[in-house]
Amino acid sequence: MMDQITKIKSNQIQPVYFAFGTESFFLEQLKKRLVNTVLEGDKTNLSLYDLEETPVQDVLADAETFPFFGDRKLIIASNASFVKTKPDKTPFEHDIAYLQEYLQNPPEYSILLIIAPYEKLDERKKVTKQLKKQTYAVDCQAVQEKDAKTWIQSLMKSYGIDIDREAMEILEAEVSSNIQLLQSEIGKLALYVGENGVVTKEVARQLVSHTPTTTSIALVDAVMKGSIQEAIEIYKDLEKMNEDPIAMIGLLAYQFRMILRVKQLKKKGYSQFQIQKNIGAHPYVIKVAMAREAKLTEERLAYILCQLAETDAKMKQGLMEKGLAFELLLMDLV
Repeated sequence: MMDQITKIKSNQIQPVYFAFGTESFFLEQLKKRLVNTVLEGDKTNLSLYDLEETPVQDVLADAETFPFFGDRKLIIASNASFVKTKPDKTPFEHDIAYLQEYLQNPPEYSILLIIAPYEKLDERKKVTKQLKKQTYAVDCQAVQEKDAKTWIQSLMKSYGIDIDREAMEILEAEVSSNIQLLQSEIGKLALYVGENGVVTKEVARQLVSHTPTTTSIALVDAVMKGSIQEAIEIYKDLEKMNEDPIAMIGLLAYQFRMILRVKQLKKKGYSQFQIQKNIGAHPYVIKVAMAREAKLTEERLAYILCQLAETDAKMKQGLMEKGLAFELLLMDLV
């Protein structure tokens, strides 16, 4: 994706682009860059179409019309559902043969962007194959966990900053699945550390927006340290995220079950990699669990999980106000 953006920036423009995938950040970046480069920000020669409302033949007729002002026009056509296995129902028929003919010889004065914002395309369809082969195809699928580190490093480089290993793990665990949020967070870190600065674990913990899952990791740490004040403060942070106490019980139970599972697998001689593969959790979560398991016996973990289950039952049965029940639970565990 970044390669395509770079080529557009350097005015290496193709007559037809085909963007497919569900990552809205990539799609918006592509549209923005084409508008800025092809039209130099002037939207006079920009046409926007929704292919659920307009047949593709009407879009192509516009593309074949000379621009009124300037040398080039940009046409963006969204929701090309005709590349799906089951196209969306419309009150008209798309003339796919017209599109296939257009792709053979597109006019030089029109830049056409066709968008299919879907997770899966029907790769067996001739039109799908032609769009991928005869256009400049841009993969805008959501970033996979295995590619998150590459994206973080790429964005860090674009901001002229670096990141240490532990801070990288925090970013991967917190926001790696949301590229738009990831860019926002890295932009915030760049402002803090300055050009050529290094994002450390302490900086990442202080500035990166926290998710309920990783906040629950911090809550487990507070319980293990025996700090009731810290535990209550974290609980209040979770409340601000509008997390229901029952959901918080679930988050805590997940973390302590993870520690117990890691402990049991480690006892069997499993390595960290084997444990991560067996459980299927994020490597950062496994790493944290492995660091904790030695501090808790299986008996202590069983007691904690029993208390969590009992409190969960009291909340669901309405035997105790949920907020009070959760605070009493924390006091008991600490």
